[in-house]
Amino acid sequence: MTNVIATRGRGLLKTFNEAGVLTAADVHVASRLGALAREADDRVLLAIALVVRGTRHGSVVLDLADAAQTIVADADQEEVEPAPHLDWPALDEWVAACTTSPLVTGTAGGPPLQMVASRLWLDRYWRQEAQVADDLLRRSADRPSDLDLAVLRQDLSSLFAEADEPDQRLAAAVAALSRVSVIGGGPGTGKTTTVARLITVLSRQLGPGLRVALAAPTGKAAARLEEAVHSAEGPLTAEDRASLARLSASTLHRLLGWRPGVSSRFRHDHENRLPYDVVVVDESSMVSLTLMARLLEALAPATRLVLVGDPDQLASVEAGAVLGDLVDQDDVGPATASFRTSLAQATDGVPADVRAEAPGAMLRESVALLRTVHRFDAGGPIAQLAEHVRAGRADDALALLRAQPPGLAFFETAEDEAITSTALAAVVDRVVAYESAVIDAARAGDVTQALDALERHRLLCAHRAGPRGVRWWTDLIERRLALDLRVTPRPDGRYAGQPLLVTSNDYETGLYNGDTGVVIREGDELAAAFRRGGEPIVLPLARLSDVRPLHAMTVHRGQGSQFDVVTVLLPLALSPLATRQTLYTAITRAADEVRLVGSADSVLACVQRQAARATGLRDRLAGPLTPVATTRSREQT
Repeated sequence: MTNVIATRGRGLLKTFNEAGVLTAADVHVASRLGALAREADDRVLLAIALVVRGTRHGSVVLDLADAAQTIVADADQEEVEPAPHLDWPALDEWVAACTTSPLVTGTAGGPPLQMVASRLWLDRYWRQEAQVADDLLRRSADRPSDLDLAVLRQDLSSLFAEADEPDQRLAAAVAALSRVSVIGGGPGTGKTTTVARLITVLSRQLGPGLRVALAAPTGKAAARLEEAVHSAEGPLTAEDRASLARLSASTLHRLLGWRPGVSSRFRHDHENRLPYDVVVVDESSMVSLTLMARLLEALAPATRLVLVGDPDQLASVEAGAVLGDLVDQDDVGPATASFRTSLAQATDGVPADVRAEAPGAMLRESVALLRTVHRFDAGGPIAQLAEHVRAGRADDALALLRAQPPGLAFFETAEDEAITSTALAAVVDRVVAYESAVIDAARAGDVTQALDALERHRLLCAHRAGPRGVRWWTDLIERRLALDLRVTPRPDGRYAGQPLLVTSNDYETGLYNGDTGVVIREGDELAAAFRRGGEPIVLPLARLSDVRPLHAMTVHRGQGSQFDVVTVLLPLALSPLATRQTLYTAITRAADEVRLVGSADSVLACVQRQAARATGLRDRLAGPLTPVATTRSREQT
């Protein structure tokens, strides 16, 4: 991807723009803010541009002390060269220049940047981070007192088998006794099963009028949550099942009340609260800082918020990593004596010793992690590979892949070469084989069969562009389908059996970003069928807005989905997307088989490299942060 050079760039901005570190947009924002505040220091303008750049890459804060080590190329480049040698400002002088800049100390409308020590935030994200931290700490300190602990213990005992589901039982107890809680765990650990039984426990005590909202960041994740809750298994009564069957799930945007033309504000806010007693948010790792701030401000004080997700998966495509900031896998369990006593009474046991109480302790003790895998064989190859990746054991992961036990296939290529013909044929043949079943069902007008076949296999790519990207493989597969299956699209590009991906929310049709469907034949016409948790939705093609062919999808879009088989095209080792979270998310989409295509260097790089997102939320949960502007204001007073 060619970097655009900013014509107005000067000094350090120009140097870093020409080196490919900054985009033209980064330069323009920094130049504009500098002009408004009459700030001409090159070092300060460079800091602004780097903060803007970091936000594009998902970070909320930039530490000037680490800036030279954390710079990577733009995330959608197929391959990147090592960062060029650049003359970075001396750290002490750089920090001093920013500390005294009017962009930090204040302007007529308030400082656009906030600074603590050598760390810089855009003011918008500083305020959002502060709000999220304050809301979470305040809610966690307000323990609900509306449950009878003896009745809770009886219900938990009847719904969870002590021998097989102790972690799920404890997680349900933690969530029931908390105003805000986190139920974390990897795929197949029973998160949605725990949620369904948690809702049952609360409904039994608080009555059938309990108002419950189910939500997720994407339409696909919301549909899977709804389907999982409706089909929950276990010792549920007919009344319990009927209560769960009445629940529906929506995207977070729809829950909050999307307003046309407004991207970050919703109908429900601090002045118009959500009318629910319990709000469950699945796939919370995908929730950005901005969206979490909007959700928290829209909750009524007495609402229970249950955040569900896998902290080891990829974070939101937007800035922030809220779930990851909330979960410390080595710091889980009761920190206060009162909560330990309540959990002991509710679970008929003593979960853990009380840890030393510290700031944020009541929030941390409301985090419960599920560790037992139920989806696939806990000791099977997929589970073993996922655990090697999660734990950072790169050599073990590569050895397991090369052994190719049943359920794992590794098509190893050289890092410096194009994908081999053997590997390419293995990928294309597999996609065409699965899509032929979709096409046959769609041509016959069998909606259910076509949608079922669509979910059996998915080709996942880290990138959108390049020889390992979604666009390249989509074009390749469409050409192959035309040859092998004699697929001839209409002038509008549609044909029976074409898989579809919705790329933006459409509130009129009820389709949301991430929903998947298929073009089917209805008599002499074509229509589009989608499944969102219940019966398929069939719509005329003319009613579809933003959709594209789905022969491959990015790993990020695959979050919240499960397939029988996944084929993963690994990024090159030098790619910024070759991270542990990318590989872990990709392989854990599969229930039966994982097929990886890439080099040994890529596997090792993915497992060894953590996706680094800089945030200040974890620090804020441990205590307040005092910005430079406030400190200088106090000194002047």
